[in-house]
Amino acid sequence: MKKLSLILYVVLSLAVIGLYILHFYNPKKSEKSGVVSGLPAQGIAYINIDTVVFKFTMFHDKREDLLTKQKSAEAELNSKGTQYEKDVKDYQEKASKGLITRATAAQMEQALTQQQQELVGLRDKLQSNLMEEEQVMNRQIIEYITKYLDEHKSEYNFQYIFGKSFGSVVLYGDPGLDITLRVIDDINKKYRAEK
Repeated sequence: MKKLSLILYVVLSLAVIGLYILHFYNPKKSEKSGVVSGLPAQGIAYINIDTVVFKFTMFHDKREDLLTKQKSAEAELNSKGTQYEKDVKDYQEKASKGLITRATAAQMEQALTQQQQELVGLRDKLQSNLMEEEQVMNRQIIEYITKYLDEHKSEYNFQYIFGKSFGSVVLYGDPGLDITLRVIDDINKKYRAEK
């Protein structure tokens, strides 16, 4: 099984290399392919996507909004949790002193169980909402960067711009092909102008 995986990996790697060679080194390609604004395209560049996102002003603005929502959710959860603890303490005190009937105690226990379930449900719902908002935020930021690069492709003049990050497909990139700092400066200028 391991040999089959290795063989498939080697065959796929050779196919990718072959396609790369055919695409970039085909002498029969017309001079106009890859031409942007009268200049031949330069081939490939990459950006460190983690660095771009972290140094992007939009990321910090949206993260502040998300942190505000998170604090609000925590406050709501803490408030309801404090009320639940108060109700449990009240029940225990009344039950231990014999101030309530068994029927009332059973009703209070049932109400406390329901209150606890609602508290757990609220916690799960708030966590889920925050995770979804974070995912949307990340997609919006990546979309903004991608759209910016597409709109300004004539300025960058590359056929491909890869996003490099930890665990991504791009494991190494020549530092001479790294346009991260340029992209950071450009998108921040555009974002500030739009703000």
